[in-house]
Amino acid sequence: MGEERDRRDQILEAAFEEFSAKGFRGATIKSIAEAAGLQSPALIYWYFPDKEALFREVLGSRIPVLRAVRDPARLLERPPEEVLPLIARRYLSTFDNPAAQRMARLLVGEAMRRPEIAEIFGNAVIKRMLGFLKSYMAHQVELGRLRPHDVRSSARAFIGMLLPQVGGKVFFPAIREDGLTDEEHLRNVVGIFLEGLRPERKQGWTP
Repeated sequence: MGEERDRRDQILEAAFEEFSAKGFRGATIKSIAEAAGLQSPALIYWYFPDKEALFREVLGSRIPVLRAVRDPARLLERPPEEVLPLIARRYLSTFDNPAAQRMARLLVGEAMRRPEIAEIFGNAVIKRMLGFLKSYMAHQVELGRLRPHDVRSSARAFIGMLLPQVGGKVFFPAIREDGLTDEEHLRNVVGIFLEGLRPERKQGWTP
């Protein structure tokens, strides 16, 4: 069992390097098998049915924010002052890895040219992140911690407030010239975000 797990991890490690260097289209099962030191590419199919499944698993295992939301039930009851910084921190830390930065650059280019790659990445990453945030926001509204609102918009807005910081790491270094750190930014974002969604106070005299 341990050997099986080691072999699977070995394949994922090699696949991450290949996808980050060549993109989804450029990486092949053959090149991934060679990078993993496998005697035959067919061994990869013992663990993953196809390249798309392998790619989805690489994303799920290598993107910290997706690991954080794998078990959403444990987060739903926790207050937004705890959960939103956690999500933001994991999201931003994804792009500290140079290989992840390379993969992001390649995938953006591929997704713009090839709708099928945009769909794979969208379902594997964006849909899962937004899905968690929508469920979480809706539950926090039920608990009275956030005011009633359209959670589709709040989920998009929260991720959108983090994108410039990601852009500074991956595409536009000029954004980071002002020295704003990830921790400073996520603190500010969470503060602004929660202030806008604070439950409305009831009108009337307070005894």
